[in-house]
Amino acid sequence: MSDLWAARRQEAVRAAEPLAVRMRPRTLDEVAGQRHLLGASDGRKPLLVRMLEAGTLTSVILTGPPGTGKTTLAEVIARHSGRLLVRENAANVSVKRIREIIDEAERLLGESARRTVLFLDEIHRFSRSQQDVLLEDVERGVITLIGATTENPMFAVNSALVSRSTVFRLEPLTEQDVAGVVRRALNDRERGYGGRPIEVTDEAVAHWARMAEGDARRALNALEVAVLSSPGAGPGGLLRIGLREAEESIQRKMLVYSADGDAHYDTISAMIKSVRGSDPDAAIFWLARMLEAGEDPRFIARRLAILAAEDIGNAEPRALMVAEAAWSLTERVGMPECRIILAQCAAFLSLSPKSNAAIAAIDAAMADVRAGETVPVPMFLRDRHKTPGVGSSAEGRGYEYSHDAAVRTSLGGVSGQDYLGVDKRYYQPADSGHERVLKDRLDEVRAARSRARGP
Repeated sequence: MSDLWAARRQEAVRAAEPLAVRMRPRTLDEVAGQRHLLGASDGRKPLLVRMLEAGTLTSVILTGPPGTGKTTLAEVIARHSGRLLVRENAANVSVKRIREIIDEAERLLGESARRTVLFLDEIHRFSRSQQDVLLEDVERGVITLIGATTENPMFAVNSALVSRSTVFRLEPLTEQDVAGVVRRALNDRERGYGGRPIEVTDEAVAHWARMAEGDARRALNALEVAVLSSPGAGPGGLLRIGLREAEESIQRKMLVYSADGDAHYDTISAMIKSVRGSDPDAAIFWLARMLEAGEDPRFIARRLAILAAEDIGNAEPRALMVAEAAWSLTERVGMPECRIILAQCAAFLSLSPKSNAAIAAIDAAMADVRAGETVPVPMFLRDRHKTPGVGSSAEGRGYEYSHDAAVRTSLGGVSGQDYLGVDKRYYQPADSGHERVLKDRLDEVRAARSRARGP
């Protein structure tokens, strides 16, 4: 009788599970997407597959956006390797519980040689004390750690744990992958809707795949909502789900974005590189994505100001002034109006001529300074207005006043004096925009200075 009640309880629990949970892959072949981790490449199996087939699974950290299958892959890995799987969430697991898991894993290993996989979701929330408890036993192989995180583990996870693990990045699923997951759920008689008379149009599946944005769980949740919320079957007992029902079942997705997460750095990087690549459409899209996700507009304005000097420079001197004005007005106006100001600035910078001569010049000069290029200030350039008795009487003598120089250029008088003391050329203007004018002026000045020095 007890076995019967246990079976009924288990059946009731399974019946309450959402479709996304029921449809989780049980084998590597059922995992959607992630061909770079699971599919053969150029006739050679990827590292993760080789590790599993050889039985040499080490501790693993799975990183990637939500809904890409980190938890699912951890379960499949544990099942494939024949190891006991223990699931915990790093946000609420205690040190006491970790010690219990380690002790039980060591007992199981000694009694039956069966190994244990500890799956830790949100491993980036692991405290230092928890990490310290794990380190030794992970290194000894008492437990196999599989951690999952949406953050960059190189920054968010203890470096000691990362060094003891193999890091695999999961990518968002393609629309084709998500559509395949939805159709599998519709056809699966055991876990999905294959045993029910349901007809879903291709337009509905395509809409879910597009709106899910690489998140298979979200698409399956939408399918389940559409099925459970439909008023009833039509003629012949057939339940039809079209584009309208699909649109109603899935709402706009909240952007995955945090002030200090990967999305924060990746999206600003995308905007900066779009501006540098002279693509205002892409730049404004990434700007919109950040603003819609709640990014601080002052942070964006600051990065645009840096870009104006780093990537445009003197090729378009107004770029820095536009960026400065955008930053100042963003501070004073705020959202939502400053979105217009930032968009105007991004568009102007995108379509400005580009030059990195300024940053190349200062970086080269600073590299020489760090390398020990100790160049003393020439005597004629030194300040002679010093406290009596300080410095040499020769300091400041011999300086040639440029306005009185005999050699004339479009910039005025030029002397033959060497202002640096070593033969170095740091500023190399680009041949674009206003910097082309500066390049011509520099060539003229250098030639004039050479003439002024004489043979």
